[in-house]
Amino acid sequence: MALQDINMEIYKGEFCCFLGTSGSGKSTLLNVLAGLEKPTRGSIKIKNVNIEKLNEKKLAAFRQDNVGFVFQAYNLVSHLDAVENVSLPLMFKGVPKKERTKRAVELLKAVGLSKHLRHKPTQMSGGQQQRVGIARAFVTNPEIVFADEPTGNLDSKTSMEVLELMAGLAMKNRQTLIMVTHDLNIAKRADRIIYILDGRIEGIEENQYAGVTYEQN
Repeated sequence: MALQDINMEIYKGEFCCFLGTSGSGKSTLLNVLAGLEKPTRGSIKIKNVNIEKLNEKKLAAFRQDNVGFVFQAYNLVSHLDAVENVSLPLMFKGVPKKERTKRAVELLKAVGLSKHLRHKPTQMSGGQQQRVGIARAFVTNPEIVFADEPTGNLDSKTSMEVLELMAGLAMKNRQTLIMVTHDLNIAKRADRIIYILDGRIEGIEENQYAGVTYEQN
């Protein structure tokens, strides 16, 4: 899906949701903002860095230092247990094993998985796997967390639990949370809802935290 005439700002500490039907371009927009896809024109500026101008090596380093991801399909490594999965981003950053294990265990306990630290993905439910995915996204304390349909494979009750978990972690650490969803009930939890249709912004709705002042990210 091609994006057209996108012009927007997202603010530090904001929970922003892209809402649209399948094929509307919302995931493409998320991928472009996250540097996973390069725009053919235009610019994306994060922390005063035009990320579309970075080469692949510098872009990967920038994402490693500033960005976390939560995926619909969890994307856990099947032969690793929960602690090892959450530790992976820290390993890539060169954090010593003792420290990365400590941080992974702390976050897994924070997301309610203290009894599943050494369980592998096949030993956990979908909701538990997504909690591991959330812990992995937040373990490096990124400035921005991108979440692409993170509740898409979950039932409604588990979806709301996972949503509140992500929103709570982001708010506690004043991190920016950018989420894609097709579910209005999920989107209603965000500070702003940005409606996407045919690759365009159809409208922007200030939500329950309207009026809060954010710093530009």
